[in-house]
Amino acid sequence: MSTQIENLTFEAALQELETIITQLESGEHTLEESLALFERGQKLAAWCSQQLEQATLRIEQLTADGEIVQLS
Repeated sequence: MSTQIENLTFEAALQELETIITQLESGEHTLEESLALFERGQKLAAWCSQQLEQATLRIEQLTADGEIVQLS
């Protein structure tokens, strides 16, 4: 969990976020540990959201008319 978030792939960050959620839901951590997990989770969620926004912008830029093309 010490990996810099910026160095993670989207998929790795999402997997770590899912792991953190599971850990928090277990209730097996102290308050301090839970707070640290929550803070890391918040940062991961923000990073994942930013990556999705950037991907959306790239898709919009790649389409001729600026609209997102729905793939079947």
